[in-house]
Amino acid sequence: MPNRSKASRLAHMMGIGVDKMGNAADAAERPEMLRLENLDTDIPPPSVAIDVTRSGVDKDENNSYLPFFGLDELRKAAADRVARVSNVEYDWRSECIITAGGMSGILNCLLALLEPGDEVIVTDPTYAGIINRIYLAGGVPVYVPLVPTKKGWALDQVALSKAVTSRTRVFCASPGMPTGHVFSREEWEAVCRICRDNDLWLLYDAAMERILYDQRTVVHPASFPEMRQRTITVGAASKELRMIGWRVGWVVAPKSIMNDIGLVSISNVVCQTGISMAGVAAGLNASDDGLKEAVRIWEERRNILLDELGPFNVVPPHAGWSMLFDATALGMTSEEAVQKLFEKAQVAATPMIGWGKDAAKYVRLVFSNEPKERLFGIGEKFKRAFS
Repeated sequence: MPNRSKASRLAHMMGIGVDKMGNAADAAERPEMLRLENLDTDIPPPSVAIDVTRSGVDKDENNSYLPFFGLDELRKAAADRVARVSNVEYDWRSECIITAGGMSGILNCLLALLEPGDEVIVTDPTYAGIINRIYLAGGVPVYVPLVPTKKGWALDQVALSKAVTSRTRVFCASPGMPTGHVFSREEWEAVCRICRDNDLWLLYDAAMERILYDQRTVVHPASFPEMRQRTITVGAASKELRMIGWRVGWVVAPKSIMNDIGLVSISNVVCQTGISMAGVAAGLNASDDGLKEAVRIWEERRNILLDELGPFNVVPPHAGWSMLFDATALGMTSEEAVQKLFEKAQVAATPMIGWGKDAAKYVRLVFSNEPKERLFGIGEKFKRAFS
């Protein structure tokens, strides 16, 4: 075995923790265990998407590398989705490509945008998978805190104003993941101003943008003045359509950068999952994709957790599938808290180690995959774990 040091791009990368907790919960074989560690959901995809996928399995054209940038019908549907939400028009032929999932799209974009040592501004906490992809692309994450309050998270705009340096290239926004923070219009205006004033790209992870609670509505960054030409939207079928196993995403961006992103895409994963694309297109084009009802169910589950876990420093999420609580307020690390929950309360959760500069004190609870009947009583479980 060659005696070489670890590749430098891996030096600061950490795992996401979810895999370890998921494996431990699987190995425990306890049906009563609450599975709050993994970002799955028990709410099925749109029925039309399932039907179209089934009908396409036997079609030879779906067993192909072609077309490299995705089916025309899916590219049209994805570009239309972004246009409807942002109120900005896109040409699906030159400004949209299909990727093998949202995070594959994020990595392709970062590889197309960054020189080694370039800085990428992200919120803290943020998804560890995005942080690791910044490192893989040779970049350096720069963290802007999300401030926890009793009403939810807020962007530290003073820290944001100080985050830009001569090496800053991208602001990467991932609303809803993992905190449940949603950028307010005022926060988006601050982000867009930073991007315009410093000639930055805005890489927008839109996978959860319509999973909003308390009657909130989507605010898309490309809708702000002079932002269409610098906003790259990366979407996915995994969350809003609940099509996690299909592994299909999309990138919608200005024509000026799409050739570079396409070159990376075809050099990286090469192509998408052939038997999945038509089903995703059907889901995107459906008159009712089931999201409104899904959001109602997820919001009900969120409210149960907020009610039951009031004494445990849980920060209310305004979006997404998960919420965080501060383990240090209980006098322990997030790893210790997770272990106590697992052993004493039969609750599987994830410590936020590697999810930001100061995120390690938090524990994530996912509420998208457990029915409300199983969530009732979780407050007593927490008391038992931390007594």
